[in-house]
Amino acid sequence: MEDEVDRLVAAWRRERPDLDVEPLEVLSRVSRLARHLDRARRLAFAEHQLEPWEFDVLTALRRAGTPYQLSPGQLLTQTLVTSGTMTNRIDRLTKKSLVERLPDPSDRRGVLVRLTDEGRDRADQALAGLLDQERAILAELSRTQRGELAGLLRQLTAPFDNIPG
Repeated sequence: MEDEVDRLVAAWRRERPDLDVEPLEVLSRVSRLARHLDRARRLAFAEHQLEPWEFDVLTALRRAGTPYQLSPGQLLTQTLVTSGTMTNRIDRLTKKSLVERLPDPSDRRGVLVRLTDEGRDRADQALAGLLDQERAILAELSRTQRGELAGLLRQLTAPFDNIPG
């Protein structure tokens, strides 16, 4: 079975036989798959009236476990955005009644962000929809192949995920 990357690589090999274009065979496929995944995620989230960034914040809180709350700093760490962006996101989610701000009992000047019941329900529903979309994307692979692919991708991503700072 041939795909678009096979055609792209063949064209580069014809036009630039002096270059080793082998990395394109892997990374162009990863890039194309990421675009397909982004579309599937947006569709899954839109079905639950959520933007991708809303899903990221809500699910960070959901994964925290009962009482589903984190400090804004903890949310920053998990979502990799600036403090100004996070403040804006918390404001917008608060207006939608998906999260609430509470005083931090361990820091009189601090706040905690807590998932509301509606926020938890929307996060759970959107996650279920996302997993359906992702299962469809992976349907061509066996369970063993999915495990092997996950391990290989982990080898590539772990160094980036473990860079200090």
